[in-house]
Parts: sequence; C-alpha cells; structure tokens
Amino acid sequence: MDRRIKRGVLLVMVLSLGMAAASQDIGERDSNVRPPFSQRLFFGGSFGLQLGSITNIDLAPVAGVWLLPRVAVGAGPSFQYYKDPAGGTIIFGGRALLKLSIIQDLNNILPLGLNLGIFATGEYEGLSLEKEFFSSTPATGGRLYYDSFLVGAGLSQPTGARSNMNISFLWCITGNDYGIYDNPEIRIEFYF
Repeated sequence: MDRRIKRGVLLVMVLSLGMAAASQDIGERDSNVRPPFSQRLFFGGSFGLQLGSITNIDLAPVAGVWLLPRVAVGAGPSFQYYKDPAGGTIIFGGRALLKLSIIQDLNNILPLGLNLGIFATGEYEGLSLEKEFFSSTPATGGRLYYDSFLVGAGLSQPTGARSNMNISFLWCITGNDYGIYDNPEIRIEFYF
C-alpha cells in the first residue's frame, strides 16, 4: 500500500476517534468546570537501559496538554544510543502523540478495585539515522531521515493524585524498513 494512502487512512481514523471523544465530552463539559491550562499540562516519558553484549540507552521525554477530558496531545525529543558487536550508532529525532482515553476508570464499569484506564494512542516519529549503520549498501557517511506512524492501545494506572504509569502496545503501520521497532513495540512510561 502506498505511504500516502496509509497516512490518509491513519489521519481519517485519528480524526474520527477524536471527534467521537469530543462529542462525548460536550455532555461532560456542562456538568464539569474545565480546569485551568496549567492543570491540564503533563510531563513524562520513558527511559530504557540495556547493558551487556548489546548496549541500548533510550531517552524519550514528552510534554503535552489535555485538550479535552479524554483527548491529549504531546511531543518531545527522542535519543537512542545502540551498540552491538558489529558497531554502534546514535539515533535522534522527535515524536508527536495523540492519546484518546476510552475508559477513564475501569472500576466504574466493573467494581473490582482496579482503577485502570484504557486508551488508544497514535504516534508519529521522525528519526535521523546514520547511513553507514542502517544501509545494506556501502555508504560514504551522513544521515538519512526516517519517519514512521505507530498506533496501539494501552493501560493507565494512577500512581498518585496527579501521576500515572502507562503501558502501551504499539504497532508500526508504515513499514519497518530498518528494523527499529519490534511489533508490538512495548513502552512503559510515567506521566506527571
């Protein structure tokens, strides 16, 4: 499938989910006072560390805002150092994400004492890769740009009054030409 078609399908899906969440929030807006902007901001991200014959250090902070009670957007830089017996590389870039809260508190549906939230998420990631490390043909150096769309779902567990831990399962839907992602890509992130 052509990349433009995939992007178009993804954009239609994201906009549809966003409009569905927004229409549900219109009824909630009448009964709830919208919190000030400073209380709708969130910060967090993920940090990964693997040491041994393969070294992988991954740092991806995120800052964002809750646009509606069930819709959040965020963005942040991404940095990764990877080294294996064949060589090492530095990968850097940025990502933007959209998160749609499907169920904010599972305990309201099933009173089991689980305060889990369930969400759908979409992510765009643009990365700068070293040609020498990622190209199968001999390269003279330099970098190449690689962009990808990831979609998935996850669980959110509150860890305090204004913090939570998320586990996300993401699939790369625009191809994984350079083998950067596992399918599914599993991420554990903390937000405050």
